[in-house]
Amino acid sequence: MNPTTADEAHRVLDARGATVATAESLTGGLIGAALTGVAGSSSTFRGAVVAYATGVKAALLEVPPALLAEHGAVHPDVARYMAEGVRRVLGTTYGVAVTGVAGPEPQDGMPVGTVYAAVAGPGAPTTVAEFALSGTRGEIREQTVEQALRLLVADVARTTPK
Repeated sequence: MNPTTADEAHRVLDARGATVATAESLTGGLIGAALTGVAGSSSTFRGAVVAYATGVKAALLEVPPALLAEHGAVHPDVARYMAEGVRRVLGTTYGVAVTGVAGPEPQDGMPVGTVYAAVAGPGAPTTVAEFALSGTRGEIREQTVEQALRLLVADVARTTPK
């Protein structure tokens, strides 16, 4: 069996003695589930905040209410604040966050498939990526997990000393 991106994330985090937490909106905990599906993940995964409701993003992750009021929850800066917030709240080396529209209807003026993922880590600005995904609601959520984990792996390789 080929290793998954979650396996790779665990491997690169573990090799560097790093930890991760997730802040998830549209995925509802699927990234955390993917990470904890890897044997030994307790050494690298600390926890998650499933911030599905906009108010939770502000209250727990300190996403500025003014940003949410002006742009809604589907915005690159919202993803950035979420990643930085979960990293701070759970005291991890890295924070991964996703926000977006899985469908079936557009949200905050954004089309279905619009996803923002962010990775906050040490010694570098937070990385934010935008994805235009397609498929069913389930497929968009699954693709979001994969893209977020790929972003994490790339960021860990780039920012953590080997």
